[in-house]
Amino acid sequence: MHRKTTFILAAAFAVIMLTAATAGAQNYPKVRELRMDRATPPQGTACIECHKQETPGIFADWAMSRHASAGITCLDCHQAQPGDGDISTSHEKYYSMGNLPMGEKQYFVPVAAAVTPKDCSRCHPDEAMQYSKSKHANTLEIIWKIDPWLNGGMNSDNERKTGCFYCHGTVLKMTDGALDKDTWPNVGVGRLNMDGSLGSCTSCHTRHRFSVMEARKPETCGQCHLGPDHPQMEIYNESKHGDIYQAFKQEYNFDSAPGAWTPGVDYRAPTCASCHMSGSGDVATTHDVTERISWETQAPLTVRPSEFKPLPAATDWKVERDKMKNICSQCHGQSWIDDFYSQLDTSVEEYNEVYFKPAKKTLDQLYEKGLLDKTKFFDEHLEVKFYELWHHEGRRARMGTAMMAPDYAWWHGFYECKHHFNQFMEEAKHLIDTNTKAYRYPDFPNATGDTTRPKQLFGKE
Repeated sequence: MHRKTTFILAAAFAVIMLTAATAGAQNYPKVRELRMDRATPPQGTACIECHKQETPGIFADWAMSRHASAGITCLDCHQAQPGDGDISTSHEKYYSMGNLPMGEKQYFVPVAAAVTPKDCSRCHPDEAMQYSKSKHANTLEIIWKIDPWLNGGMNSDNERKTGCFYCHGTVLKMTDGALDKDTWPNVGVGRLNMDGSLGSCTSCHTRHRFSVMEARKPETCGQCHLGPDHPQMEIYNESKHGDIYQAFKQEYNFDSAPGAWTPGVDYRAPTCASCHMSGSGDVATTHDVTERISWETQAPLTVRPSEFKPLPAATDWKVERDKMKNICSQCHGQSWIDDFYSQLDTSVEEYNEVYFKPAKKTLDQLYEKGLLDKTKFFDEHLEVKFYELWHHEGRRARMGTAMMAPDYAWWHGFYECKHHFNQFMEEAKHLIDTNTKAYRYPDFPNATGDTTRPKQLFGKE
């Protein structure tokens, strides 16, 4: 009896231990075996082993990525060709190749610190091509064409780098074998890279995980699309779409395969990507955010995308509107969709005709009469008022309507438009009636920015 009892207890203990081990395997992530010895070239192994020690955060991100699962190593993205202008010569000292197999020749593999859309296009050609046509990729050119802060030199170079260019992108250059500190670090969507490509895929798919899941979340877009002049993140959070997302996001399947993310199956209400980029219904996935847009609500005067002079889109707004309506129809009825677009079109017309056009006509009159000075923008109060009328309040009114956020359409939008418009027109009328020049600020602070347009975008202009 004693032996039988002992045997039973031992067997029970073994079952408990096996169960615990099984539970542990379920509760803890499995250690990844990257099998670098089979698929990875020795130079790639050297990169991985070094970064595993020197930058464990980078290594951990990469090890959890789809790239790692597919055998894509550091070299596949970072390797440069001899003679490339973006080779990081300061990296050579880390590349002794001391762990190469016996008898294999040691040599320096040139690497570039900044990975560009051109590099990514080796595996993602369609995505890179679509992105290259988008407003994202060309946003540096756009702001140089429409922004008075840059063209008037009214902010400092560092204010631009840490502010404007953080999202819009810098013009990368090398100094002493490393990326120049005045242009780096930067992952702006319109960054001008040394290989001629535009943008940075890591703006949305941050390195080194490069996650599709991350790019589908509105918080990713909210890195740049927020604030007084383009508060899409705040607008989204106020909207019914944003409210549903916040309530049910834990149920969303953000890891669905590319092109297969489906409303009603993987998510209940759309994110930014759902409407502007992801495939849905009969509409294919795109990396060109200019698609599906039927109005340019960022422009001073609202126009169709093909009429936006800084970057005319090669699209037909009616075709693109039908695409967006197809996206909407996955969750909404036709009358709801049509009525929504009727509201948007009315808001655009009212902004254009009631606020912007009369104010612009008056501004031009002030310049013609010499009552405002064109030498510098923002050094006169009326210039600031006009700028904020379209760049702040006017954008919020239009974008709030477009994304169904009533507080931004009205209180932060048209309500503020009315006050700015009245103040602008009253002061302008007084100057015209009395033939008085506007007061100019004698010392506008830190107006030291370089006004030279990037020659890579504008040639010798």
